[in-house]
Amino acid sequence: MGKDLLESLLSELRRGTLILCVLSQMQDSCYGYALVQALNERGISVDANTLYPLLRRLENQGLLGSEWDTSESKPRKYYKRTAYGSQIYAELAAQWKTMSAGIQNLIEGSSGGTDSI
Repeated sequence: MGKDLLESLLSELRRGTLILCVLSQMQDSCYGYALVQALNERGISVDANTLYPLLRRLENQGLLGSEWDTSESKPRKYYKRTAYGSQIYAELAAQWKTMSAGIQNLIEGSSGGTDSI
């Protein structure tokens, strides 16, 4: 498999799980850069140029609320899960657990995890 194809497939896989990752960290107010750091510390690499549009989209969908903090010299926009966002997050997390268990069974069921299905 070519390196470009692998990178493209990995990017697609990460993009598909990023919403769940972001929502998992938004139970308390957080600003974008701190969220990037928190995700990176937990092994989820995300670029700020990817994260900020996602935060805005999740806010537009009603999953996150936001508030500006202008008390410091540099204003920061803090995001937090809404009640609706918490409900959606719980449903996504439950689906993720089911799917990941199924995927794990598929991987372990194939000989060595590298054969095609």
